[in-house]
Amino acid sequence: MARLPALTFDELTPEQKKLWQEIGAVRSGSPGGPFAVWMHYPKIAERAHLLGNAVRLECKLGRRLLELAVLVVARHWNAEYVFAAHVPAGVQAGLSEAVVDAIRTHQSPVFDKDDEKLVYNTVRELLETKKLSDETYERAHKALGTDKMIELVAAVGFYMTAAATVNAFGVGPRHEGKRLV
Repeated sequence: MARLPALTFDELTPEQKKLWQEIGAVRSGSPGGPFAVWMHYPKIAERAHLLGNAVRLECKLGRRLLELAVLVVARHWNAEYVFAAHVPAGVQAGLSEAVVDAIRTHQSPVFDKDDEKLVYNTVRELLETKKLSDETYERAHKALGTDKMIELVAAVGFYMTAAATVNAFGVGPRHEGKRLV
């Protein structure tokens, strides 16, 4: 982590150690990326962990569409850590390499699946205009329903926060399975 010293488990308070273990249980063993930053302020780390779990682990939207939304947000913010961390999950969830590569290179993907095109267009419009037109909202709400629509918008907000954090604090992408923070 370029702008904050990396915390080690041994230097944490008992409360931070418990939180570290809770976060690590669902995030590759230890807090990385934005969580490595947020651990410096445990209340933020705890709340972000709860929201992140609601979005990631209790996802009604489906993993493929969630990961698509994350990749779109990460690329919009040029958050290399977030993008690199979510490419494997996106491909594993069923996103095509062509879609991922198009997003990576700031191109509009060609979608074979209508639900992916809908999520991509909805997220892009929200990021670019900071709102949704009535037409986009109605189309997305009709296809997704209220719960999935709320989940999609919450995921965009959560990953915008993660992207802003890694960018502001200079957290770099993973390299060969190891974090550079």
